[in-house]
Amino acid sequence: MRDPSFVVEDTAVAVDGRRLSVRRVTPSTVAPGAPTLVFLHEGLGSIGLWKDVPEALCRATGLPAVVYDRLGHGGSDPLRAWPRPVGYLEHEAEHVLPRVLDALGLDRIVLVGHSDGGSIALLYAALRPAGLLGAVTEAAHVFVEPVTLAGIRAARTAFLRGDLRAKLARWHGRNTEGVFWGWNATWLTAPFPGWCMTDRLPSIRCPLLVIQGEADEYGTIAQVEAIVVGVCGPVTPFMVPDCGHVPHHQARAPVLAAMADTVGRWTGTADARRAP
Repeated sequence: MRDPSFVVEDTAVAVDGRRLSVRRVTPSTVAPGAPTLVFLHEGLGSIGLWKDVPEALCRATGLPAVVYDRLGHGGSDPLRAWPRPVGYLEHEAEHVLPRVLDALGLDRIVLVGHSDGGSIALLYAALRPAGLLGAVTEAAHVFVEPVTLAGIRAARTAFLRGDLRAKLARWHGRNTEGVFWGWNATWLTAPFPGWCMTDRLPSIRCPLLVIQGEADEYGTIAQVEAIVVGVCGPVTPFMVPDCGHVPHHQARAPVLAAMADTVGRWTGTADARRAP
């Protein structure tokens, strides 16, 4: 049962003629002109896989939220082919995300991106859009590490021989094969280990909160260090102990508290904050 203090609306937008599922979460009381939290999911993620994290952060900040399924994920239209191009993250940041924001009429936002979504958030921030007040990233990758590829190979084994396919089907339905291979096959193509976006980091001026689990199976502290050294705006790193690739679920309390505190300072809602 959903929290009655929120209005939750499931809708959709069209980008390049393809349907993308969208969920809007609006607290019962929102200050006029308040910015919107925009959630960007991981490579195997969806609206549903965030579970109640958007509502929790809305409650903690008093801000509305938008979560959407990228093409091929969740309830959005399926991918037509895979692997994706090596530059698919850049395409999402520079082409798709701006169109989603325009379609929803959002001009003042805070991004919350996990894994692929964190990389997309950084790539979008590098464009210096006027309405971006800050970005929270979890497990963002800015270059490809050997541990990343090892984790992706292990995921392939789990999908082919274990229960990963069944787990993903709960959230992606008809998109299950496409969402997995559109991620896994792309990262394991011969050109992809050379992908790197560190040259974009100096263009980032907005404030960042950069979160990563110390036991992340897809990346090391080198990712966080590269972001901290590379960007030109204020940045707060947060390495989460005893935590893997999904800090908002695996270390929910400290991670949501850090997000709420930081976003509250960026948006001026800190004094009104409630516990996530």
